[in-house]
Amino acid sequence: MNILVINAGSSSIKYQLIDMNTELPLASGIVERIGLEEGVVKYKTFVNGEEKKLTETFPIPDHAVGLKRVAELLTDEKVGVISDPSEIKAVGHRLVHGAESFTETVVITDEVKAKVKELFPLAPLHNPANLVGVEVAEKVFPNATQVGVFDTAFHQTIPEKAFRYALPENFYSEMRIRKYGFHGTSHKFISEKAIEYLGNKDAKIITIHLGNGASMAAVNGGVCVDTSMGMGPLSGLIMGTRSGDIDPAIVFYLAEQKGFSVQEISDLLNKESGVKGLTGLTDMRDVEKAEREGDKACILALEMYAYRVKHFIGSYAAAMNGVDAIVFTAGIGENDTSIRKMVCENMSYLGIEWDAEKDNVRDKDVNEINTDNAKTKVLIIPTNEELEIAKQSLELIK
Repeated sequence: MNILVINAGSSSIKYQLIDMNTELPLASGIVERIGLEEGVVKYKTFVNGEEKKLTETFPIPDHAVGLKRVAELLTDEKVGVISDPSEIKAVGHRLVHGAESFTETVVITDEVKAKVKELFPLAPLHNPANLVGVEVAEKVFPNATQVGVFDTAFHQTIPEKAFRYALPENFYSEMRIRKYGFHGTSHKFISEKAIEYLGNKDAKIITIHLGNGASMAAVNGGVCVDTSMGMGPLSGLIMGTRSGDIDPAIVFYLAEQKGFSVQEISDLLNKESGVKGLTGLTDMRDVEKAEREGDKACILALEMYAYRVKHFIGSYAAAMNGVDAIVFTAGIGENDTSIRKMVCENMSYLGIEWDAEKDNVRDKDVNEINTDNAKTKVLIIPTNEELEIAKQSLELIK
């Protein structure tokens, strides 16, 4: 069975076609610069162990044109991997914000689309684009079941004492202001992999998703009990361009004393802060190169970045009354040895002890990088959100 996974953004569509018999991708790529003068379609196939790549540049006025071209490439005589779009049994969509309305994966109906539209104010940059992807896919793949997988769903098990903010009751009951969390598909995927690896369904696991966006989750026996992002994706860890946690008084100060508008403050905290704000750099590899050369701003940025992760590890170990494993994932989490080393340093009180030699080896789906005698496992598990979306879609339509 073939399932197409779509992540539609405001001007892009990421896609991956997965053969669920092998759980391996047949084709993947991205449609970029939708609505601009010159759009781009990138297409990559994996057939009989051979990888082929194709890039096309042409005007892509809307998502419909882009996704239609993807369907044509998937069925093309020379580069296609299926003979007809009907071979795609389901299209799994990444939907960012499900609030309290969606606690699990759903078949997308008119009622679901209407509810997603109601949630636009909670994720104005993501939900509208996600919904466009759904509506276009319904036309391009009319025989496929459309499935919605929500970033927030995995975190809906967080108890009220952890998801509520200390605001008057009506701010929650009427406005639904609370912690929702994000990257849930990734946290679910790697926590399940960790539980399987440990052979302990009751394991207490802290998942650490470090990419340009970054978040952590406390997962107790497979159930999420806390996460670092909140009502939106700004809070928690220091990220590529996002500040993470700050004192709210800073917002008042900027508005009242410095004359910043709401939009200027939003742009500052979301686009000009984090690692970029501290160093002027956006790629962690460049930051670490400058750090090795003695750049003080980059030295401080890395120390702050690791300290914030350690802060949440301690917090979540307290929340769960212990920790059996911490798990690094995503671009930085999977590939950055220096960050892992800095996070694990001076954490022996929690049984966390990092092994430099083990960290240099990558030969498994799950890599254990703690010392042999460490009480707490330190794992690297590559995330695969597309496969997780496909697996949840398959489970729903069986």
